[in-house]
Amino acid sequence: MAFNVTQKLIDGHLLSGEMTPGTEIGLKIDQTLTQDATGTMVMLELEAMGLDYAKTEASAQYVDHNLIQVDSKNPDDHLFLESATRRFGLYYSRPGNGVSHPVHMQRLAKPGKTLLGSDSHTCANGCMGMLAMGAGGIDVAMAIAGEPFYVKMPQVWGIELKGRLPDWVSAKDVILELLRRHDVKGGVGYVIEYFGDGLKHLSAMDRHVIANMGAELGATGTVFPSDDEIKRYLKQQNREEDWIELKADRGASYDRYEEINISELEPLVAKPSSPGNVVAVRDIAGEPIYQSYIGSSANPGYRDFAIAAEIVKGKQVANGVSYDINPSSRQILTDLVEEGHIASLLQAGARLHQAGCNGCIGMGQAPASGRNSLRTTPRNFPGRSGTREDSVFLCSPETAAASALTGKITDPRTLEMDYPKIKEPRKPTVDESLLSVPLPLEQAREVELYKGPNIASIPEMNELPDTLEMPILLKMGDNISTDEILAGGARVLPFRSNLPEISKFVFEIVDETYYERARKTVEQGGHAIIGGFNYGQGSSREHAALAPRYLGLRVALVKDFARIHWQNLVNFGILPLTFVNEADYDKLKQGDILTITDVKNKIQQGNEFSISLNGEKESIKVRHALSARQIDMMIKGGLINWVKAQQKVTT
Repeated sequence: MAFNVTQKLIDGHLLSGEMTPGTEIGLKIDQTLTQDATGTMVMLELEAMGLDYAKTEASAQYVDHNLIQVDSKNPDDHLFLESATRRFGLYYSRPGNGVSHPVHMQRLAKPGKTLLGSDSHTCANGCMGMLAMGAGGIDVAMAIAGEPFYVKMPQVWGIELKGRLPDWVSAKDVILELLRRHDVKGGVGYVIEYFGDGLKHLSAMDRHVIANMGAELGATGTVFPSDDEIKRYLKQQNREEDWIELKADRGASYDRYEEINISELEPLVAKPSSPGNVVAVRDIAGEPIYQSYIGSSANPGYRDFAIAAEIVKGKQVANGVSYDINPSSRQILTDLVEEGHIASLLQAGARLHQAGCNGCIGMGQAPASGRNSLRTTPRNFPGRSGTREDSVFLCSPETAAASALTGKITDPRTLEMDYPKIKEPRKPTVDESLLSVPLPLEQAREVELYKGPNIASIPEMNELPDTLEMPILLKMGDNISTDEILAGGARVLPFRSNLPEISKFVFEIVDETYYERARKTVEQGGHAIIGGFNYGQGSSREHAALAPRYLGLRVALVKDFARIHWQNLVNFGILPLTFVNEADYDKLKQGDILTITDVKNKIQQGNEFSISLNGEKESIKVRHALSARQIDMMIKGGLINWVKAQQKVTT
């Protein structure tokens, strides 16, 4: 049988299930990635599981999100993470080494492997011929412990790229074009696989840019072949021995096919406040800007910064514009310094920040209220920038740099200059000095975990009761993101290791009264929330499920879910339900009482059942999509309880 690249990767790692789209499969995970906003919880989960040593081929913990040290919380947690990586046999990337996704690509990514990360943009490493997927932290902890990763078998969406990018158009415009066509739900249930002659003109890092924002389409992952370009890239990184060729078989087919002639693309921009709100730059040219921002995991490559430097070289950015440069890795920053590009940026008036996620996750560089921010980041969900009523546009480095010069959104093709031709350094920097390798097992067993005062253990979770009778505490619309469920940023993320504290911020962007109202329901049987389409889009942060559960959330009833958040809800014992008849959404209002009797039997006997509304006056039909394994988890109150029960059985 002729396989495409995605099918080859899945077939080579399949531990359970069959490759039938929509059914649950279990995959062997070769590598894992955690970052400091999610990794502290993962390390606590490994400790709770009693893990002796990582069972993956390579697992890495990156410190890239919580870099601001306004008090002791972040540095204390960094010490905890470092001690945990030494104890459990993981790589440790220190603060300043860079964003997890490009650093992992540089130092550890291998064609033909699977990668699971507690960051939704882990899919970026699909550029290397990997099956790279985001997941909740506890799924990653299970993978580190050697357990399979369970996911619904995706369909494969083949996208044939033809042509060559014209001047002033770059890889960011390719993925923005796909979002323009299909919006933020277009990739749900799919792995997106790129192929075609157009790949010959896209570098490994160009492919990273495209793969990264597959997450914004809701895709399970994005896959590129491992070809001569990936071989060239690995050779630059002194890792040519890690290369294998991995291409689709002749005659391979796809569940869905699309073509993009990249030679016909033009500069694009995603307007506030969704990555899917894409228009041509020329259509909104002239809008004034306060900020122009270069960097993040969505545009992390050397050329992304170098092109921005060449555009502003010898010029000055417009008065009143904050031109923010956020380097993505220590290696790339070193090359930019040596080639003179950082000097060009600084002389033009740019502000240089440390290598890390920074403003992308709301850690600094927040825009002024009521002003437009133009960014090369992957997301512009409401409030994500750190400014509550923000106005963030997503674009390419070319558009961001051109706009910095004019002080308004500018089609870069209108600049009176030739398109700069960027050449990579002849011998790019290879720097492993801030990446600590795992200790040998015997040495690792001697390490004690360092826990600062901000570390709090995960509370016990009770089992699913026989009857759920609860109020609807919130009713929300479509595309509610995990940033709106539980914000990132400097106010919130320092409490990522302290569930009681971080829970105080749950749903504050949606309803500031939620926390006080929710905690009153904990002893009364909990509560439910109602949502529209694509509930839980965005970040993989499991805190967006764990913290509401801590506050008594037992049922999320929505029109449909984003994949990772749905899985996180299951992992923490929150029953994820969808409407059989979407019109029933309109019947429900905040304050209504939902009742489900004989819950355990109902979810075991079938996928559809009825919920009573306001004391039997009316009922609505709902459905779940749980596998038999997940039903067992749900009944036990979540994955942690399920793991404990399994350990009792084996002992």
